[in-house]
Amino acid sequence: MEAPCQKIVWDVLPAIRAAIAVELVRHGVSQVEASRMLEIAPSAVSQYLSGKRGYRIEFENDVKKSIELLAQDLKDKKEVNLVKRTCDICRQLRDGDEGCAVPSDSRCGS
Repeated sequence: MEAPCQKIVWDVLPAIRAAIAVELVRHGVSQVEASRMLEIAPSAVSQYLSGKRGYRIEFENDVKKSIELLAQDLKDKKEVNLVKRTCDICRQLRDGDEGCAVPSDSRCGS
């Protein structure tokens, strides 16, 4: 049996981090700086960018916009509560039907 919290830890959070890392690098932030901003190892950013980690969920619509906004705020060096903003995105993903392209039986919180 897989609990919803397992799905979040193994799939959702890495996918959110990966999407943020991709946005940061796409906007000219180095992998090392992205790792500092996200408080993760540079090797994790490298794996996110290469698709070895955090690739199981594809974000759409409002969730994608929230991820883009968080990445922009980090890039702009705004004061960001990374944990709260990540939790907000996760909650938004779980609450909305359009949040991720994952079969409904495998969505977190289902």
